[in-house]
Parts: sequence; structure tokens; C-alpha cells
Amino acid sequence: MIRYTLACERQHSFESWFQNSAAYDKQAKRGLVTCPVCGSAKVEKAIMAPRLARADVPEPPPPIPAPPVATPPAVAKTPVAIMSSQERELRQKLKELRDHVTKNANYVGPKFPEEARKIHYGETEHRSIYGEASPDEAKALHEEGIEFHPLPILPDDQN
Repeated sequence: MIRYTLACERQHSFESWFQNSAAYDKQAKRGLVTCPVCGSAKVEKAIMAPRLARADVPEPPPPIPAPPVATPPAVAKTPVAIMSSQERELRQKLKELRDHVTKNANYVGPKFPEEARKIHYGETEHRSIYGEASPDEAKALHEEGIEFHPLPILPDDQN
């Protein structure tokens, strides 16, 4: 076991025990070493005096770790833009395209990959469909040569 004196970006100083220096490096890289005062994961080793072991004095056991400090959840930021009249017109066309597809195609929901394959391989009549596919499912469809396009999602769709 090794004990490090650590300091966060706000200069809070604290100590923590690790199995070895590689364990510290691995945990710090993954953001698992956090300041017990403010919860910051931006932590570095502080300068510390070496500890010399004496044969007549036993090494104290590592301290019981304190419970983790709850950190407030990060607020996800949303991309925003100020658009020109040409960009607003393009946005309107994307909305019209999406509205046309959703009004005129059959919604197949999560069965989209299955239905797309049936249409592509001629197992069922060709028709326009829309639904959902995971990134892995979309990749597999693409690798099979099945043509499909994502439906545009506009910011007002999220409200």
C-alpha cells in the first residue's frame, strides 16, 4: 500500500491510499480519484516528505475511506446557433421532408432493421417505412448495402 498527499484544482489537500503507484495513475486517469471536499476529479499528487519505515514501529493501517461526496449532476449543454435566412429556409425544408415521410410512410418502430431487410431482399413488397434502429443495427444495414437515411431531428422536436 502507498499513501499519497493529493490536491485538487481548488487546492484542497487530502490523503488517499492506493495499492501501488500504477493503481493511482489508473484511477486518476479514469476520474475515480476525487476531492472529498468539493468532488473535483482534477486531482494531482502534492509534494510530500518521504516516509522511512522503522523496524521497531509498525506501519499504521490504512484509514477507512470516507463515503464519496455527492457531486451535482452535470447539466448537458445543447448546441445552439443564430441562422441566416438561407439557413432558416433549409431548416424548413428539412422539417417538410420529415413531415412528408412521417405522413406518407409506414411506421414500423423498433422493427425497422427487420422490415428494411425484408424489403431489400424482396421478401415483402417495396414501400416507404420509418422507425428506429440502434447504431449497431444501422451499421449492419449499411454493411449489407441497404440504403436508408436518418430522419432529421430539429430542436423544436425535443420540446
